Amino acid sequence: MKTTINGIPVYYRDEGHGPLLVLLHGWGSNTDLFDGIYRLASGKYRVIGPDFPGAGQSGEPAEPMDLDDYVDFVKRFLASVAPGEREIIFLGHSHGGRVLIRMASGMCDDRDRFSISKMILVDSAGIVPEKTGEQNRKTARYKRYKAILTKSGIAKLFPGTLDALQRRFGSADYAAASPVMRQTMVRVVNTDLTEEMPDVRMPVLLIWGDADTATPINDGKRMEKLMPEAGLAVIPGAGHFSFLDNPNHFNRILASFLGI
Repeated sequence: MKTTINGIPVYYRDEGHGPLLVLLHGWGSNTDLFDGIYRLASGKYRVIGPDFPGAGQSGEPAEPMDLDDYVDFVKRFLASVAPGEREIIFLGHSHGGRVLIRMASGMCDDRDRFSISKMILVDSAGIVPEKTGEQNRKTARYKRYKAILTKSGIAKLFPGTLDALQRRFGSADYAAASPVMRQTMVRVVNTDLTEEMPDVRMPVLLIWGDADTATPINDGKRMEKLMPEAGLAVIPGAGHFSFLDNPNHFNRILASFLGI
């Protein structure tokens, strides 16, 4: 299905009937990766999931987005496709979880059109890791080379040199992104939400792969301590995409939490 939010064409899936369950995918991903969750939950729930701007089949934003822009997008999207819903369950993977934490910590029922009844955070982002010595040295090298290119005038004569430098020193996700999404990525990945987590007061199920290297299991343990109503379920051997790495184990956990 398609809708338009803030002038951006947005692809989404809308399946099943019942209480609303909204799925928010991770960075560089899309809602179709949740296909197993759609099949599991759509027999009892109405399951909706958009492709975020700049991801999957949705269009790119005209300007870089920050985390509050993502929260605004989710609210506008739901006002468009599910305007009558008042209590919603959310599931967010990785970056989608980061968006949910920001949204849940700032929710106020008397000004928002809906409340969050429950949340499921899967291998969620939201805690900025401390950089290793090698990462700090890599950052220092990048800044040094950037200064040389800028001060020498090379960057002005050959604008593509800075972009090439950023691709060389950035992550694979950064290298694969368009210029506007690279700026968006820089804005969101450096947002640490630990101080906001105690304000997430609804029931929260944390599902984590203990072999996750992108958002390590210690992040999940820390979130469990910081969020008053959170509980952590660990999937042994699963990585950052625990719902794909061990779907049977994941689905049993999710089905129990959702009463399926």
